[in-house]
Amino acid sequence: MRNWLGSGGRVGFTVMTAVAAVIVDDEALARERIRTLLQREADVTVAAECANGTDAIAAIRDCAPSILFLDVQMPITGGFEVLSALPPDRRPPAVIFVTAYDSYAVQAFEANAIDYLLKPYTRDRFRTALQRARGRLLNPVSVNQQSVERLLNSIAKYTAGHERVAVKSKSGVEFVQTSAIDWLQADGNYAWLHVGSRVLRTRDLLSHLESRLADAGFIRIHRSIILNADRIARVENSSHGEYVIVLGNGTRLSSSRTYNEQIRQLLRI
Repeated sequence: MRNWLGSGGRVGFTVMTAVAAVIVDDEALARERIRTLLQREADVTVAAECANGTDAIAAIRDCAPSILFLDVQMPITGGFEVLSALPPDRRPPAVIFVTAYDSYAVQAFEANAIDYLLKPYTRDRFRTALQRARGRLLNPVSVNQQSVERLLNSIAKYTAGHERVAVKSKSGVEFVQTSAIDWLQADGNYAWLHVGSRVLRTRDLLSHLESRLADAGFIRIHRSIILNADRIARVENSSHGEYVIVLGNGTRLSSSRTYNEQIRQLLRI
């Protein structure tokens, strides 16, 4: 096989088998995991690996893969943006989203994904996704609304009681239980997680995290601050008609008037 290297670090091979796959993930370890699992599958050949959305678009156009393993969240160009940049007739027939963010499931299926792998996944769960992809290739209209609902239910069962926030770093992904988070602070397209004595940065908008964490008892007290209501030790009045919320660890957070009413309703003050 002939190897080639793209300008953005895209590695590809001349495809000699009927089923070609492209792997897209900005984490090298995540790409390696998928590649290693695919080595056990005689009918699938890795046509290209991409570390960013720009290279992914080029690789999909060049290789026309049958199966696409696609990370949802990547810098600048994410998984959904990759698919949006491709004409419908150039999109791979079987798309498997691979991500740490379970809340993207519905949007993934709207993008015509065949399956959804939630990190960390097992070898058996990977093979199930691959089998669904094979089924899509044999029968492009085999995925109906009922099968989508069944898959969404299986994801919900998997994540029930395990709500967490994924924090990406150069070394991999750390999963932080929401119950361990004290408060969160916006930082542009990122958010800082305050977890005990640690401060972690996650690649997620605060507004998105707010919708995910609302049922876990988190409230917004400022346009840039969300906190875990269980951490509140006391609430003090401010001279400006706002509140100063003191957490159990002594952290003092100032609210803004915009959120005063919902704070009063929650705390019954």
